[in-house]
Amino acid sequence: MKTLICNAQLVNEGTISSQDLLIEHGRISQIAPHIPPTSEMKVIDAKGKYLLPGMIDDQVHFREPGFPNKGTIATESRAAVAGGITSFMEMPNVNPQTTNYQALQDKYNRAQQSSLANFSFYLGATNDNLDEIKNLDPNEACGVKIFMGASTGNMLVNNPETLEGIFKYSPVLIVTHCEDSPMIADNEAKAREQYGDNIPMRLHGEIRSREACLKSSQLATELALKHQARLHVLHLTTADELYQFKAGKTLSELKDANITAEVCVHHLTFNDSDYERLGTQIKCNPAVKKQSDQHALIQAVKDDVIDIIATDHAPHTWDEKQAESYFKAPAGVPLVQHALLSLLDLHAQGHFSLEKIVQKTSHAVAERYQIKDRGYLREGYFADLVLIDLDSPFTATKDNTRYHCGWTPFEGHTFAGSIAGTWVNGNHLFDGEKFIDNTFGQKLTFNR
Repeated sequence: MKTLICNAQLVNEGTISSQDLLIEHGRISQIAPHIPPTSEMKVIDAKGKYLLPGMIDDQVHFREPGFPNKGTIATESRAAVAGGITSFMEMPNVNPQTTNYQALQDKYNRAQQSSLANFSFYLGATNDNLDEIKNLDPNEACGVKIFMGASTGNMLVNNPETLEGIFKYSPVLIVTHCEDSPMIADNEAKAREQYGDNIPMRLHGEIRSREACLKSSQLATELALKHQARLHVLHLTTADELYQFKAGKTLSELKDANITAEVCVHHLTFNDSDYERLGTQIKCNPAVKKQSDQHALIQAVKDDVIDIIATDHAPHTWDEKQAESYFKAPAGVPLVQHALLSLLDLHAQGHFSLEKIVQKTSHAVAERYQIKDRGYLREGYFADLVLIDLDSPFTATKDNTRYHCGWTPFEGHTFAGSIAGTWVNGNHLFDGEKFIDNTFGQKLTFNR
């Protein structure tokens, strides 16, 4: 059946306009001020609501395979769709790690049988898998992920020759987690001397320090400039690092840009004053830092210094997060259900226009990763859509939180708007309150 969404305010490519949108065979077949309904159409009246291209999240940890107690592709993609995220790119630090072709294909096989959202996966770098990276088919992974800071297993890449080789030979976009491990280890040792294991959570941003972030991101950008590699620096957290990134980049520049940057919603939403209230719930790596950093990151989004907004969704169980000591509590925050909602808060506070939110969560991701036929409201593109209602606030509760881990740092918070519907490949999966379809998503394809 065709679906007609009428009377919506379409937010797309820098404009907001009153339009109707028709879906046929999973794609947007027509956009016009008025499309006459027919008996063969399912008609949805979106009067008073805003229709956006679905968010494409370029950084999630869905914990499969290996950690089903924390989350799975099925559970976390479901939460993502409820939050208006229609496509995701998932990280390689699972078990077994996604550091070879076989592990990559295993994850695609899993997602094809369980993911409600569209999907792609990163190939992870190690100190000894440079040949896997060199031989990677550019259409088989969204990118190559380098942990240039502490990570799980053997995924910390700290061999200078290996780093040079990855930046020289990677056939796809390189994305980096930038923190300097020796500096962090030194800060941890100093904190232990003073506090033992009872380190206050408020010191997390000083232990995972701005200096550690800056040193590592400087190394990444230097390597990218040296080899003219395509580098995307993930989850910036400090004002200090922003000078490395060009301001005012246009969408057309992103495809072939040498260096781009990302910020995550929790670093735009929280600062170190929130540790007292939320403690380990907002412990993440790299760490939430000072209010001045938060404000600088928001401004950098406005100035197009930062190109993409993502989540770094990383669930842990509630019991794990309640560990007795600073060192035992794992780092990571579940975010996909509440990411777009948190950006609507920033819109309500006057920081971001809806057009800017769409640019950073959909258009720019599609351009930087060269995703085919997604990320825009365009005729012929896949109908990956989210309908938002700015007149209906949404309060996060334990009962309506959909993460497998069952908790959110936003519990009790009332967001300025709500998700009124989500379509993936033209399938109306979520109506704002419940799932009405469970059709699986598709593997992302690329114009490479």
